[in-house]
Amino acid sequence: MSALARTDTSLVGRWWWTVDRWLLSSVIAIAIAGAILTMAASPPVAERMGFDTFHFAKRQIIFIIVSMILMFGVSFLGPRGVRRAAALVTFGAIGLMAMTLVIGTEIKGATRWLHISGFSIQASEFVKPGFAVLSAWLFATRRLDDQFPGYMLVGCLYMLIAGLLLLQPDVGMTLVISAIWAVQFFIAGLPWLLVAVIASLFLGGSVAAYFSFAHVRIRVDRFFDPQAEQGYQVGRALDAFRNGGWSGRGPGEGRVKEVLPDAHADFIFAVVGEEFGLIACLIIVVLFCFVVLRGFSNAAKENDLFVLLAVAGLLTQFALQALINMASTVNLMPPKGMTLPLISYGGSSTLALGFALGMVLALTRYQPGRGGAP
Repeated sequence: MSALARTDTSLVGRWWWTVDRWLLSSVIAIAIAGAILTMAASPPVAERMGFDTFHFAKRQIIFIIVSMILMFGVSFLGPRGVRRAAALVTFGAIGLMAMTLVIGTEIKGATRWLHISGFSIQASEFVKPGFAVLSAWLFATRRLDDQFPGYMLVGCLYMLIAGLLLLQPDVGMTLVISAIWAVQFFIAGLPWLLVAVIASLFLGGSVAAYFSFAHVRIRVDRFFDPQAEQGYQVGRALDAFRNGGWSGRGPGEGRVKEVLPDAHADFIFAVVGEEFGLIACLIIVVLFCFVVLRGFSNAAKENDLFVLLAVAGLLTQFALQALINMASTVNLMPPKGMTLPLISYGGSSTLALGFALGMVLALTRYQPGRGGAP
């Protein structure tokens, strides 16, 4: 029985009886799984790099705790507070992305990280949730006021962010931002002619990325060439799934983490498959699907177009990130360095996802005067 009565009018009491506790519980379950799996996958990587055995595990647990605190804090906000927080984060992240191009650290041919006071920040992770909410507000305002240049402002904001991402370069993140923008534009009532134009632009952009970026071309060619062997990490990941079978080899018994450079990050799903088996992989997939479907279900009950568009954009980001990570790990698409939400190691990604999911919880809280469902 809950210690908070329905008649409790305190801030916490009102929050408890209006927040979606099923959605909240699912996110917490994913975060707990992330902490456990980082402890399983990261020790060999840390030892190879000369760190303490649990260096990455301890850091990721701290990131997860801070992320959950951030998520809870943001979930107390109302729609106006969410918009203000998103604007602050978005423009701050854009400024940091511009700084990254000038003084950032180049790693593996990309300049995406900014070192500040001993911490590495990937500002592009924070621009995704902020852009989703800001673009939702601009689209919704345009639908209410034909004189408001919402579509033009969204287009300018999108081109600014996409341009900064391509200069890093980060094609995968650009595609995620593009998907958020396209989904929201479609829900907001995009004419079919513009749907065809945007689809053509996306196709043309993908072709341009193939010819413009060598790393993209190599990954795509390797994926589609039946005579070529899979990349080293993808090949080892597939071996891990085969070795794990249904129930896995057991916690700590996996071997793929000893040879994969990114076993604790982009390829942590392979560690799950080897040590915990297909059943554990399916449980993780179900948790991700539940969060996305539950969030969309809550948003669909809303009468506020801004809430619908913002939640749709935030969940599109969350779903695409999970889908890209898992699909590339099992060789269903060319590999792309993208973390598995709340599970892969990564401070910027984990904190940004806490912020994003906090906004989802805030916007889907039951508001008697706003529609929705308790």
